Amino acid sequence: MVLVLVIGDLHIPHRIHDLPLKFKKLLVPGKIQQILCTGNVCDKETYEYLRTISPDVHVVKGDYDESGFPLSVTVPHNPIKIGVIHGHQSVPNGDLDALSAIARQMDVDVLISGHTHIFQALEYENRFFVNPGSATGAWTGAFVGEPTPSFALMDIQGSVVVTYVYQLIEGEVRVEKIEWRKEPEVVSNAPRSTVMPQRIPSPTPANNENGW
Repeated sequence: MVLVLVIGDLHIPHRIHDLPLKFKKLLVPGKIQQILCTGNVCDKETYEYLRTISPDVHVVKGDYDESGFPLSVTVPHNPIKIGVIHGHQSVPNGDLDALSAIARQMDVDVLISGHTHIFQALEYENRFFVNPGSATGAWTGAFVGEPTPSFALMDIQGSVVVTYVYQLIEGEVRVEKIEWRKEPEVVSNAPRSTVMPQRIPSPTPANNENGW
């Protein structure tokens, strides 16, 4: 099992001052093995903060990043290959056909992209596409209103990827689980994950007066 944090579009400090406090309470050092970031980190301090969560950080260049991050990276998790882009390469933004063409070109099973500030995780043409959204809920001119702050944790178990999306809704962290299996290498009797990652604190239901 490898626990991977998928995060991006932070826009600190240009559009927002910091991550939500309830997210920072979850993202503590020593719990996560790897970070895949879709870019728009925007400042060195935020990048260094990510490195305190896990030293294995892969960041791609967003359209507001001035750093020397690469435009794309490929990260192997045998038998799965994961590709990461910011997402502005997709025209129209977030278009699945465009993203699928990029995934084929990169020869990856899972493609992580950002730019839209909207979470998405789904299977399309036998590949898995994940957009972690904006971890800070930073403003974007793409739609009216404020984006919902979100990030994802990917629990990689061989050919199985169990993705947990964390969203901050009305002041409470809500968690949703999406599972994807690479075909045809999946074994029919392989056990399916039914539990949350054990080393990450799990938010309580919104009606719990104790919050955390």
